[in-house]
Amino acid sequence: MADNFQLRCYCLLDRMQAQYAAFIGTVTQGDLPTEGMASLYIEMAPGNEVFRTVDIAVKATEAKPGAQIVEREFGMFEVHSMNQAAVIEAGQVVLDRLGLKKEDRVKPQIASVQVITRVDSYQAQLLNRFRRGSMLVPGETMLVLECAPAAYINYACNEAEKRTNIKIVHVSSVGRFGRMWLSGTESEIVTARDAAIKALENLEGIAG
Repeated sequence: MADNFQLRCYCLLDRMQAQYAAFIGTVTQGDLPTEGMASLYIEMAPGNEVFRTVDIAVKATEAKPGAQIVEREFGMFEVHSMNQAAVIEAGQVVLDRLGLKKEDRVKPQIASVQVITRVDSYQAQLLNRFRRGSMLVPGETMLVLECAPAAYINYACNEAEKRTNIKIVHVSSVGRFGRMWLSGTESEIVTARDAAIKALENLEGIAG
């Protein structure tokens, strides 16, 4: 392992929710996930380390890779399976080979949270041009949440969907920050916000 290696994100989604799995299916370039699967996201620096760690994970278990991304600063990969034990084992094998523990990951930090009520029709039109999920309807309330490291946004989004009936408009989990846009009624969005924040704050890790 490189001396400057950093485990930026390590998070398990115990059960992918219906909308979240459907959204990931629109952006993934690997094996397509479905509702009910367990999923593991690992983000690291330097980014090129991702090639070795994906190889370790998929050779050791039946978990399938959905994403393998290297961008300017970081690398990130995701594996999933209906067999949650296989996903957990894949993550543990990676940690063992790297000589790390789950708690060596960077603890997520929330960069910004915005609740926008009664979204204007013009803004809805603009945002819908960039979304890969549900349509944002004028008059809905919208949650914009940003966190770092970026891959943790997947966990936040999935946990928010568990707690309330919202729509996933867009999720971006590559780069320095992860971002999600959710929409619904004001009460639904407040519940989703609180669930996402609590989920991120409860993850243990070291300061980034």
